[in-house]
Amino acid sequence: MSYKASIPSRERRIKRICVRVGLHLMTAQKPDKQVLAHGGYMLRDAETMTIVLGDKGYLFSADLDEVEAYLDALA
Repeated sequence: MSYKASIPSRERRIKRICVRVGLHLMTAQKPDKQVLAHGGYMLRDAETMTIVLGDKGYLFSADLDEVEAYLDALA
C-alpha cells in the first residue's frame, strides 16, 4: 500500500477538504463493536454544529469512502 492510500494520509487530506467547505471530520474516540465493524466517522457542520453525515442508525456510522463520496458530491 502506498503512503497516499494509508488511513492517516486519507484522514489528513479529508480534513483539509472539510475545512474548505465548512465541515469538521469527527472520529470515534472509543469505538464500540458496531463502529469497528463499519464506520468510525461523522461530518459536522462547523457553523450550526449539526451532524450532516454519519449518524444514521448509530453515531459514527460513516466510513472514509462514504465521507469522500459526500465531499465529492459537494464539489
